[in-house]
Amino acid sequence: MARLKLKDLKALSDDDLKAKLSELRSELAKIMVDRAKGTIKKESGKVKYMRRDIARILTILGERSRRGAEGNGKDKGKGKGSSSSS
Repeated sequence: MARLKLKDLKALSDDDLKAKLSELRSELAKIMVDRAKGTIKKESGKVKYMRRDIARILTILGERSRRGAEGNGKDKGKGKGSSSSS
C-alpha cells in the first residue's frame, strides 16, 4: 500500500476518509493477527506507516469536527483567552 499524503487526504470528503479509515484498520488488524501467529514475512514494517496514516485521518476528521463546532458557537466564551472575571 502506498503512503498517504496529507494533501490528498485533506482533499477527500468525510465519508471517503471514514471509508479509508475502516479499510486501513481492517488491514492493520489482519497484519497484526498474522504477526501474532508468526506467519508474516517482513510486513511488520508496514505497521508503523499504517498506524501513522490512521492517525493522520483521525486528526483531519477531528479538526473538521472542531471547526464545525466553532462555527456553530458551541464553545463561545470557553477555554483559554476568555475574559471572564471571577
